[in-house]
Amino acid sequence: MIKKGVYAATLSVLDENGSLDIDETITHAENIIKKGLHGVFFFGSTGQSQLISMAEKKELVSKLSTSKFKKNFHLGNGCNSLKETIEFIKYSIEYDFHNFLIMPPAYYKGNTEAGVFEFYSKIIKETPKVKIILYNFEKLSGFKFEVNFVKKLVEAFPKNIIGCKDSTYNLYESLKIKDFLIFPGDESKLLKGLQIGCSGCISAITNVTHKLAREVFDNYENNKPQINNEKLIMVRQVFDNYNLISGLHSYMSNQNLKFKNLLPPLILLNSKESKELLKKLETLKFSFKKNIAA
Repeated sequence: MIKKGVYAATLSVLDENGSLDIDETITHAENIIKKGLHGVFFFGSTGQSQLISMAEKKELVSKLSTSKFKKNFHLGNGCNSLKETIEFIKYSIEYDFHNFLIMPPAYYKGNTEAGVFEFYSKIIKETPKVKIILYNFEKLSGFKFEVNFVKKLVEAFPKNIIGCKDSTYNLYESLKIKDFLIFPGDESKLLKGLQIGCSGCISAITNVTHKLAREVFDNYENNKPQINNEKLIMVRQVFDNYNLISGLHSYMSNQNLKFKNLLPPLILLNSKESKELLKKLETLKFSFKKNIAA
């Protein structure tokens, strides 16, 4: 069972042909866990989930099961198709992965609560052992979870709907359900969230702010003074000036050139933007070598 903590929506590493580099993707995830994260989610939006084939996803899952960090690994569904979502969950459960970050299908506009309820109902009916973190990201899916609707889902499926990643930020301050995990999708809301009863965060930028975010989490848990929360927020604000996936891959490519590989329509930052990003981070004394180098 997933617990409170700081998690990353981890990056997918591709080869020059645009295929998923299984070993590099796992190595990156293992490295950021070693540097402080409680765990990672593969095949979220940051992991280019909608663009990667089912065969590649299954291959990665089978390889993940051999890692010593297996208990720290969780999955997104990463596809619009209900049947493919169920297929992927069933396959992953065979390798003892049960926690899934699942967003409603992002293709059709005008998703209704009735339709989204049916989407999750069918998943749970077909995979009764699944544990679901709802993914509230209206900007991407076109659907916004409301407090009462989340409560309805939890009441209907209390053993399956165990939490929510809130990237729309309309839930984390007001949704209160006993033993229900709530993760803002932005580490700049980590401390505030913990103070009001949230469970941590699941963020794209913790791919690089893992150390700072873990310090903030641990200092809160241990009732110690917060030293780096302001810096954590400012680093996040720098990345927020750009497409997060483009910014992360441009930044990480300074360590490993394979991070230059993205699947269209995603692209890297242009040269001017990339230099600007690095300069802003250096101004904050967010050292590349200190925060990224293995």
